Amino acid sequence: MLLSVKKRGNSLSVIIPKEMAISMNVEDGDRLFATKTPSGYEISAYDPNFVKKIEAARRGMKKYRNALLELAK
Repeated sequence: MLLSVKKRGNSLSVIIPKEMAISMNVEDGDRLFATKTPSGYEISAYDPNFVKKIEAARRGMKKYRNALLELAK
């Protein structure tokens, strides 16, 4: 899909067609993240740093499951 780049003040912006926004599950006001890859940049609707933090939290919850169950009482 071809995207157009427009100048807005001192910045550049990219207009995302409605079909692409729907397939990415993004709406007005959402944030997109650009990740550098060997072939260029990948734009996605999720934050890779947040995913790493969630994975670390899940490992901690699994490791300390019994302690968390006791604390929940």
